[in-house]
Amino acid sequence: EEHNLDQATFDRTLVHELVHAFDQCRANVDWTDPRHLACSEIRASNLSGECELIQEFNRGRLGLVKHHQTCVRRRAALSVCLGHQTTEDMAQRAVASVYDRCYRDTAPFDEQP
Repeated sequence: EEHNLDQATFDRTLVHELVHAFDQCRANVDWTDPRHLACSEIRASNLSGECELIQEFNRGRLGLVKHHQTCVRRRAALSVCLGHQTTEDMAQRAVASVYDRCYRDTAPFDEQP
């Protein structure tokens, strides 16, 4: 099966992965630490555009109040859960433990794009 990504999807995916690369270079991330992974996933979901309202609408998620923050938390926890083959509860706790600091960290951007 052929997978066709549109340019916007490609751009979001590329930014997401480049945020991880930036984190590795800047912070020397320990990818085996669920909190480190959670922080990078929070940043990548926040900065890549994958949690824009239209993206959530296309996923069938129709929250208007704090939809972006809810999406970032959900997607970061999912990535931690998959990346560490851990329980959903443990992944959510890892995300919660670093969320505020990592959500505010927009480097290398001056602000959330």
